[in-house]
Amino acid sequence: MKKIFMYFAMSLSMFSCSNNDNEAQAKVEPKDKYQTKNVVLLVVDGPRISETWESAGKVNIPNRVSLLSQGIFISNFRNNGTTNTNPGHSAMCSGVYENIVNDGTELPGYPSVMQQWLKFTGADKTKAWVIASKDKLEVLNDCKQADWKGKYQPSVDCGISGNGSGYRADAVTMTNTKEVMKKYSPNIIVINLKDVDSYGHDNKYNEYIQAIKTTDASIKEIWDYIQSLPAYKDKTTLIVSNDHGRHLDSKGGFKNHGDDCEGCRHIEFFAMGPDFKKNTTISTGNYEQIDIASTMAELLGVPKQYMKGKVIKDAFK
Repeated sequence: MKKIFMYFAMSLSMFSCSNNDNEAQAKVEPKDKYQTKNVVLLVVDGPRISETWESAGKVNIPNRVSLLSQGIFISNFRNNGTTNTNPGHSAMCSGVYENIVNDGTELPGYPSVMQQWLKFTGADKTKAWVIASKDKLEVLNDCKQADWKGKYQPSVDCGISGNGSGYRADAVTMTNTKEVMKKYSPNIIVINLKDVDSYGHDNKYNEYIQAIKTTDASIKEIWDYIQSLPAYKDKTTLIVSNDHGRHLDSKGGFKNHGDDCEGCRHIEFFAMGPDFKKNTTISTGNYEQIDIASTMAELLGVPKQYMKGKVIKDAFK
């Protein structure tokens, strides 16, 4: 009887250990759940959807039209928060809508996906970057949360020489982005291209349209560069979106933005990557700006500690 009891106890112990091992394995499996190892978020600052995906013949975005064979487009994607630059970028990066001031003097309230990834992985700060034509977007490298402020900060290259230095041309941002990718091979990059927004505010419609065409070419340029680098080829997801749109003609026209009109709220989501469907347009799901952070976190296996958005599951294969 004693031998039978000992055998039963040993078997129960082995079963328990096996279960614990399986549970431990399950916890690490998400790291290898997806082929994506890098995510690049490219924000085209402030075009109206009526001049991009809804323009007649989509004449201003021929490269995206061609690249759609490799990716997805969400036709009803929205900014449901504050339709200005810093709040919009913050929402995409943190997954939380906040009405932070728009001049670079206020940090986001919650850590970005970059900060959370740096903490989760223990990676060097050169493995996550904010590269922006607008200097004020340097605030994306930090947040107000006490446990996060001043910690796990991504590297930054914003404006002429940092917050308060002034804006720079998108051509400089494109050059700097490629140099950073080649030198550091970061796993997360957030890029801001501001020329569309700047020409809009200047009330220069022809230049505004030309800037939309130029940023369209820049998207292809970045994608081609991704595919040319061994650290990125076939293991990188590129997401293209906007911080905000612009006013409808009936609400004052393309010069400004900032309210809840359809022109300001209806924005772009276009993406390509090894885990996404191809040649797909999604018109259901009620997806929005804060879903970008959650989707980036999902692809990279990062805990979604503060994020309010949902993963864009319709995009996945």
